Amino acid sequence: MKYSNTEWEARVDLAACYRLMPLFGMSDLVYNHITARIPGTDDEILINPYGYMYEEITASSLIKINIKGEVLDNPHADGTSVNQAGYVIHSAVHASRHDVGCVIHTHSRAGMAVSAMECGLLPITQTSMRFKDIAYHDYESVAIDMDEQQRLVADLGQQDAMILRNHGLLVASASIAEAFNAMYWLEMACRAQVDALAGNTKLIVPSTEVVDKTHHLYQPSVRRPFGIMEWPAMRRYLDRRDASYKD
Repeated sequence: MKYSNTEWEARVDLAACYRLMPLFGMSDLVYNHITARIPGTDDEILINPYGYMYEEITASSLIKINIKGEVLDNPHADGTSVNQAGYVIHSAVHASRHDVGCVIHTHSRAGMAVSAMECGLLPITQTSMRFKDIAYHDYESVAIDMDEQQRLVADLGQQDAMILRNHGLLVASASIAEAFNAMYWLEMACRAQVDALAGNTKLIVPSTEVVDKTHHLYQPSVRRPFGIMEWPAMRRYLDRRDASYKD
């Protein structure tokens, strides 16, 4: 096999993550990215080929680059490569956070809506309370300027989720399984907030004590790292629909 067993497993999981995103309404045509650090390496990451829809991604179609943006393995002979904006955002996180194994960035409708709200994400649902300490990064235009990286990682700090103002959502997790779970719940929290605000009625906001307690219970070290237990079910869900992501 061209790839080690470890890298191939990461490729299959990452391809599965790409395929799941449109099934849950979290893709944006050929845009956005999910990157995964190859286990056992410090600077090798997998990223999607620019121009492919998420539903087209397979384990063997992913491109391997390093933190510097140099292409280490590109299976596409037609010149297909990676998106510069994706490299700028994702490589910044991977370079500064060695605890992060996977980064997901989306332009979902609800995520973009909340990113434009001055109030940010409100703790009005159990799901949103998980992200009580969510980070924020102000919009600086299309992310192609390398000097934005230091401000982006400074704003992210040690958090696992961030709202990119006037832009979208980002999660940074230890694994692909945990990243998908975090982004799914963040997306659901944003959708719930948009729906609640559209109701044009006074919202019930739990007390600070309740919000803090709920947030604490979602921490990986308290009960479990959310996403790992769920991941096999997500893979089975995908396999019942289309298992070609494993190719």
